[in-house]
Amino acid sequence: MLLKDLPQQMGLEIREEGFKMKNIIIFLIIFNVTFLFSQSNDKPNFVVIFCDDLGYGDVGVFGSPIIRTPNIDEMASEGQKWTQFYVADPVCTPSRAALMTGRYPIRSGMTSSKRAVLFPDSANGLKHEEVTIAEVLKDQGYATGAVGKWHLGHLPKYLPINQGFDSYYGIPYSNDMVNNGFTGQVYRKNILDPYFQAPATKFNVALFENSKEIERPVDQTTITKRYTKKAVEFIDKNKNQSFFLYLAHSMPHIPLFVSDDFMGRSKASLYVDVIEEIDWSVGQVIDALKRNNLDRNTIVVFSSDNGPWLSFKIHGGSAGPLRAGKGTTFEGGQRVPTVFWGPGIVKPGVVNQMGSTLDLINTFASLSGGKVPKDRKMDGYDLSKVLKEKAESPRKDFYYWGFAQLHGYRTEQFKLHVKQREPVQYGRPTIILDPPELYNLRADISEKYDVASLHPRVVEEMLDKIDKHLKDVEGSTPDQLVERLPKE
Repeated sequence: MLLKDLPQQMGLEIREEGFKMKNIIIFLIIFNVTFLFSQSNDKPNFVVIFCDDLGYGDVGVFGSPIIRTPNIDEMASEGQKWTQFYVADPVCTPSRAALMTGRYPIRSGMTSSKRAVLFPDSANGLKHEEVTIAEVLKDQGYATGAVGKWHLGHLPKYLPINQGFDSYYGIPYSNDMVNNGFTGQVYRKNILDPYFQAPATKFNVALFENSKEIERPVDQTTITKRYTKKAVEFIDKNKNQSFFLYLAHSMPHIPLFVSDDFMGRSKASLYVDVIEEIDWSVGQVIDALKRNNLDRNTIVVFSSDNGPWLSFKIHGGSAGPLRAGKGTTFEGGQRVPTVFWGPGIVKPGVVNQMGSTLDLINTFASLSGGKVPKDRKMDGYDLSKVLKEKAESPRKDFYYWGFAQLHGYRTEQFKLHVKQREPVQYGRPTIILDPPELYNLRADISEKYDVASLHPRVVEEMLDKIDKHLKDVEGSTPDQLVERLPKE
């Protein structure tokens, strides 16, 4: 090459390199746009995985020394572990109503002093006037699916497909209902046997798809696997649009059932096997999100509807360091293990501030651009800044309701008991405490030491808050749990 041709040649090479670089840049832009599009439909997806009677001490990351929950633990390490997260009531129906509506169940009539929960002979359910999370998100164009236990009404008009969900697959009430002579008393005779499993045919519960009963009695040994399969199918089907999936496991509510793949795997007990199968299910859901490139635009919430059913002993789980369990308004009844996961949205860490299932509707509405109802009293807070920035939680207090009665009130430090029920037996009466009991939860998480005499002014101020709250709920929806269907 002649010296005089060098500038021309260099120019050509530079142009070629520039062309190559331009192509690379274009490719990267297209790739990134495609990737981001696959990750996002502008609005985040939401998945709520809700267990039944899972205790605070039943998850590895919350301190269980024997139950292996690697998938839930990984969610916590990549997301936020909430150590003071509460359900609005210590039993199934009112707790689930509060999650769906963001309202204390006393406001919606979904709590009762006469019947703890809805039963297959119940005439009512969650009233259509109530607005659910699914309805808020549907207004924003979300696909909505419910899989698992509903327990907000089993009659067609109360099923999920008439409460904002596009589809439903699951058992509409607790898995011990409609039994064939296999009562709780019979079950209790075997609760010290770690591997006792009742015959599935003894519990004549129905499996529904949308509004149609498709199986009775449902084979509960496969129910966790079938719920998981339906949840994954929902994710796969709706990967190209924003969606809300509510996966509500029937387990570990008694009677305990587990698939053959997990029976005996823990070498500890049937209860542990059940939890480890639920953990497997969590892993399947996370894998489905990752496989569809949705993990960076999805928030997954893992929690429980109330504390462990301690009266079933080895079959009833653990509240860890917390006092009591299901059916009580002690911490073991209403403080539940909770994790928020979302690698592209949730800032990792441990949150030692208060939150509640009451807050989910406000939080999801904020993140999706939706709106919560303005024509009624709402009890939730928007936790979105806590999730995205680890900002301070807006929830500074909490009211403990149980069986249509206000039992207690908590500020950031103190918890005041004005009524109590313990141990967890539905037939036990509620005790009015005079004087009330006060516990410092920062120093005494197990509620062992009454310090009311040391803080009379605190007690007075908290009683005043309770009085104002009771006036605020006056005129709420009448009891929806007490009415029964006519006998055939």
